[in-house]
Amino acid sequence: MLQKYAVIMVATLALAGCAVPPKEDNDPFRIGNIPESVAALAAPDQDLNAARLRPEDNCYWYEHNGPVETTLVPLRSPGGNPICAVRQS
Repeated sequence: MLQKYAVIMVATLALAGCAVPPKEDNDPFRIGNIPESVAALAAPDQDLNAARLRPEDNCYWYEHNGPVETTLVPLRSPGGNPICAVRQS
């Protein structure tokens, strides 16, 4: 019985060595992946860890966790303007 567990443990360790290490992800649409310049523009009290760039409008949005539901809300500057990226042609 002990030998069976030893074989399973060795196989698990061998397969773990084959795992691909995570690469740095520069995907602008990934949640929480916003540039420092956008973070500097954002008004306080917005969850920048839940922010992302939406391809539909090229603006940054974040998830607001309310008492009843989670809603996607535009990321805004202190003046109330939405923060959007310039479209590249």
